[in-house]
Amino acid sequence: MRTAYSVETVRTAESELMARLPEGALMQRAAAGLAAACADLLGRVYGSRVVLLVGSGDNGGDALYAGARLARRGAGVAAVLLSPDRTHPGGLAALRRAGGTVAGPGAAAEDLLARADLVVDGIVGIGGKGGLRADAAPLAEAAHASRAAVVAVDLPSGVEADSGEVRGAAVRADLTVTFGTHKPGLLVDPAREYAGTVRLVDIGLELPPEAELEALQHADVARLLPRPAAESDKYRRGVVGIAAGSARYPGAAVLAVSGALRGGAGAVRYVGPAGDAVVARFPETLVSDQGPHKAGRVQAWVVGPGAGDDAATVAEVVGTDVPVLVDADGLRLADRDAVRARTAPTLMTPHAGEAAALLGVAREEVEGARLESVRKLALLYGATVLLKGSTTLVADPGGGPVRVNATGTPWLATAGSGDVLSGLAGSLLASGLSALDAGSAAAYLHGLAGRYAADGAPAGAHDVAAAIPEAWRDVID
Repeated sequence: MRTAYSVETVRTAESELMARLPEGALMQRAAAGLAAACADLLGRVYGSRVVLLVGSGDNGGDALYAGARLARRGAGVAAVLLSPDRTHPGGLAALRRAGGTVAGPGAAAEDLLARADLVVDGIVGIGGKGGLRADAAPLAEAAHASRAAVVAVDLPSGVEADSGEVRGAAVRADLTVTFGTHKPGLLVDPAREYAGTVRLVDIGLELPPEAELEALQHADVARLLPRPAAESDKYRRGVVGIAAGSARYPGAAVLAVSGALRGGAGAVRYVGPAGDAVVARFPETLVSDQGPHKAGRVQAWVVGPGAGDDAATVAEVVGTDVPVLVDADGLRLADRDAVRARTAPTLMTPHAGEAAALLGVAREEVEGARLESVRKLALLYGATVLLKGSTTLVADPGGGPVRVNATGTPWLATAGSGDVLSGLAGSLLASGLSALDAGSAAAYLHGLAGRYAADGAPAGAHDVAAAIPEAWRDVID
């Protein structure tokens, strides 16, 4: 599992470690890891042209010491100092001893960037807020426009470490070398897309067991997925109810059922007006038109995909005492007080537009502050919230680490894909997983299935559902 910690936690751990180490030793560890990553990216260090963008903080010191190491291996290293009077003195002296040169911002610096093979971004540290200053923004733009590879020190300058927000100009890196632990902004969009590939360098930090963010990996998901025992039957494996679809949107019901059938539950009950369409595509589905209370026993419900204005069914499902997943139209129709009053787990699965409507803000506000938004929504509804997007976030109402998932592909942005995800997550709920685990595992599998289905080309939601077994096998194998 990948974990990410807040700036405050990282700084506390760094302070505790520095108290036990000789002065400067921690920075030297970071610089050694940074220099090694730069050398790997360059391939051939000798004769290469490296430009360091150096601010006043410790990230600038890391860049200078790493630049000195590259210069001793034969690279031509030039440092552009944005705050000459506050540049790390030890790092600057080391660079000069190794043969590096120094320049200030301006035309000369932009010329250096245009001819560089590698640019190292050491402008701002992990405490930076509000985007790059006016003197640094042109350098970031020039680095991005050059043919050079851009390496960020710990975090791309201009993005916010704790929130993943980007509130102004920022460096776009090809590689980010981060120290000790991931920072939330490296895992959450929009900041994540500025980070490029992320390489973690162990510098010996001792961190608390509970992180700010968690990113599951194959082994973590494999431990969560249900596996039937020899004595299992369809009822012991769990039954998921799907209350979805309408005369206008029968396909939503079909797609939600398609995800549910591949999510590990033993049986799927469908309730709604699209029963004929569902049975025609999936004859194994148990269909009823008598409403949720007369559908038979279920261990979890999915309500809302394609429901139109069927508020009565949404209310009926929300009023049950089993886990419920609320999606799509159900998010609009569900009464907030009724959701908050539930004693069984609730999982809500909005995209950014739906989350914005629930929070009463503009969609751009949710997209720019995804981590803050998912936490607010979970607290507001007293429910676990899965916020869909390029990075999917899953937050529990009681706090604790937010789960982040990035297995998906932009090809998943297609009609009906979310209905498949709802069915899949609902099936995992019915098999006994918590709302947090069901949402996290479903997002992971759904993202992988999207990659397999698309394979670099457009794919429909039905293709994604069909690829779930392949993703499942990949994870458990």
